Amino acid sequence: MQWIGKTSPSKSDQIFNATKLLSTMTELPHSAPAERNKQPILEVLREVLPAQGRALEIASGTGQHVVWFAAGLPQWVWQPSDAQATQAQVDSLATIGARLAQAGLSNVQPPIFLDVMTPLWFSAATEFDAIYCANMLHIAPWAACAALMQGSARHLAPGGVLITYGPYLEDEVATSSGNLEFDQSLRQRNPAWGIRRREDVEQEAQSAGLRLAQRHAMPANNLLLVWSRA
Repeated sequence: MQWIGKTSPSKSDQIFNATKLLSTMTELPHSAPAERNKQPILEVLREVLPAQGRALEIASGTGQHVVWFAAGLPQWVWQPSDAQATQAQVDSLATIGARLAQAGLSNVQPPIFLDVMTPLWFSAATEFDAIYCANMLHIAPWAACAALMQGSARHLAPGGVLITYGPYLEDEVATSSGNLEFDQSLRQRNPAWGIRRREDVEQEAQSAGLRLAQRHAMPANNLLLVWSRA
């Protein structure tokens, strides 16, 4: 490891209509942390990724990351996604679509529903040179970690990488007081949530045939981890 819903509208109609509405708004839903960390993450992506390729973003949220990365890595084609679970996620996809419309980028595909817990993400022939997932593992059940690793292993192209970003606990690294407080607050909100131990994530990755290839320390006590085939 290197340390460095005539009938109610369908969901697709709801997303399309909401996207048209949101795209006329000056202010879209906004994540302050995503705004702060997008450039440091991009700088590492430029080191880790080849000059061009096809990337899948899992749990795209507000879409701030995918827009920034697509602009900063113009030879990469990006596929944003978010989970199909509640109306909130429909709104999330609409937000991503509206942000893409504002940005006018040609190298980002329309956002799609993708729940990592489903056994089949895409057809078996679908491959990506990179799969990127930020700040999901600590606000999802632990089973989502194994699902992420297994799904990524199925859809990574030869030489492709899975990149995860967020806070982690590490056996050999003292946990910051901020991350300890954040972990406690997450578990109070939902007992199934919490900052994950990096070594436990590594074990799930190994079970899926992936290994931790690079560890990058990031601002605000976060890590960017690069996973490749074992």
